[in-house]
Amino acid sequence: MVDRPDLSHDDAQWRTAGDRIQTLLDSCAAGGAAARDRARQLVREVVGLYGAGLERILGLAGDPGLAERLATDDLVASLLLVHGLHPHDVRRRVCDALDRVRPYLGSHGGDVDLIGIDGDIVRLAFTGSCKSCPSSAVTLELAVEDAIRAAAPEVGAIEVVTAEPTRMIPAESLLAQVRSGGRTAWRPIPELAELKPGEVAGFAIDGTALLACRVDDELFAYRDRCPVCDDTLAGARLHLALLRCPRCRTEYDAVRAGAGAGGTHLEPIPVLRRDGVPSVALRGEPMEARI
Repeated sequence: MVDRPDLSHDDAQWRTAGDRIQTLLDSCAAGGAAARDRARQLVREVVGLYGAGLERILGLAGDPGLAERLATDDLVASLLLVHGLHPHDVRRRVCDALDRVRPYLGSHGGDVDLIGIDGDIVRLAFTGSCKSCPSSAVTLELAVEDAIRAAAPEVGAIEVVTAEPTRMIPAESLLAQVRSGGRTAWRPIPELAELKPGEVAGFAIDGTALLACRVDDELFAYRDRCPVCDDTLAGARLHLALLRCPRCRTEYDAVRAGAGAGGTHLEPIPVLRRDGVPSVALRGEPMEARI
């Protein structure tokens, strides 16, 4: 799992500020086109004012390295990006984002290489187990895409290069099945941090049953369904890195994207630490978790 600065749960609210602003703008649209345009103009004026103020602060500080230091804070870095004040170019920010998710990719037996950036298109190549297991590829690309778009919002598309250099697989096509039920969103699940090595826990988000476990220092999550017996994994135990279904006794490698015998595998759920809070990526609108 990728470690981020250990901030309070309240500090994570800024990540959804854009969604809340858009919701308010949409509600203003109910008052007609004039009300919608005035609301958008208001937002533009406020953003412009704060951007000018931030630029003035950096100028008055007289410290060329101040922006560099501020860029290490996610919230401040996002403001620097909005106003074109971030000290790093898009390639540096994409590389830094990939470095942050590499420990998570490594826990799934894979890695990612930056092939190049052409305009607003980022091209990547997955290596290791994540290039051969579709389930793992989808899981890991969600994590990579989230990191890149947070660090470089100007990126328009992310493409994955296959073993054949001339063939490209758009990220959207790889993630089509994951996203078929709606928008993918990250849900903070602070209770996951309480899992001890070797422990397994079940929890639900709006009726979607999930299973989580900790192997050494890494957290892993899967949908609560055994593909062999098509039943719940409730009561599963973890032996080293193997999750055993309590009903059909099939074992799945929790570290290697839930791989089982005969090509079977659990459906992995991406787990990342975002602003110090373990979070999982699921389809649909964000909602509270129940343990």
